[in-house]
Amino acid sequence: MYCQDKSVPFEELASVPTPNSFINWQRDRTLSGGKFEVSIHAAGEIVPAFGVVDAIQDNTIEMAQTASYYFTGKDPIFAFGCAVPFGLTARHMDAWMEHGNGRKLMDEFYAKFNILSMSSGNTGTQMGGWYRKEIKTVADLKGLKMRMGGGLFGESMAKLGVVAQNMPAGEVYQALEKGTLDATEFVGPFDDERLGFNKVAPFYHYPGWWEGGAELEFFINKKAFDALSAENKAIVRAAGAVAARDMTAKYDAQNPLALKRLVASGTKLIAFPKAVMDAGFKSAQEVFAAHEAKSPEFKKIHQDMRAFQRDQILWSRFSEWRYDSYITSAKI
Repeated sequence: MYCQDKSVPFEELASVPTPNSFINWQRDRTLSGGKFEVSIHAAGEIVPAFGVVDAIQDNTIEMAQTASYYFTGKDPIFAFGCAVPFGLTARHMDAWMEHGNGRKLMDEFYAKFNILSMSSGNTGTQMGGWYRKEIKTVADLKGLKMRMGGGLFGESMAKLGVVAQNMPAGEVYQALEKGTLDATEFVGPFDDERLGFNKVAPFYHYPGWWEGGAELEFFINKKAFDALSAENKAIVRAAGAVAARDMTAKYDAQNPLALKRLVASGTKLIAFPKAVMDAGFKSAQEVFAAHEAKSPEFKKIHQDMRAFQRDQILWSRFSEWRYDSYITSAKI
């Protein structure tokens, strides 16, 4: 970043091909009268998609839009900024981050990497992925070659016998078609439809218990942010808040439309059997316990998140869950 009297440009890189923030960051320029601009670059233009944390640390870029769980190889704690198995929903994540201890705890952790974080939106609860064969029992997972995203999900699934495959989204279709891949998880109907997975893997299982609400974040170079004027700091936060709201609203609006199209095209929509969900829950608890034993900081953040989640579940029993249970069975 460089600063002049009339212009403060910021460079943003994304770990995804088409960042959600493209349009919203134009508000920065408008709000500042042209004095503040964010130059946006897709994954790979400046540094590789998964090189954004290093690029922020060495001051190559000022910010990035990414899913923090891509970086659990550096530290498993990164997962809490995005999603963990049987974790928070989009609403609960937003509440924990902004009015619980979530943002405070994560920014204390991120400070080691020169990162200040802001939400850039949430996909909502994701689907359980596309499968060439239906998953009827826990035994069906053994030896299953499955493309997975980041985070602690892979560790949980490995305990169930799944063989994790790491490959770019653009290569998944062909691998499923050839049979070198048995399944893939991605996001949900809106994103999945565009990749055509339904044409080569007809079984669409749900829910994605590893991503109850996948949060994307803006990773901001703390040193660069601290150098901004109070006005420009406020502009960044305001534009980021709008981007976060827009992303979640877009997924909520588009997912049901895409789901109807997928089902109409022949997709077989199937819930994971309870036995599979129970096995996933058990394996996830084992993963959390192992990391807690190694890292007091991991344990602190995990326990705080779970305490918050328990309160949210309690309240939901009398509000959202009760309302949703009725309205989904009513004729509207």
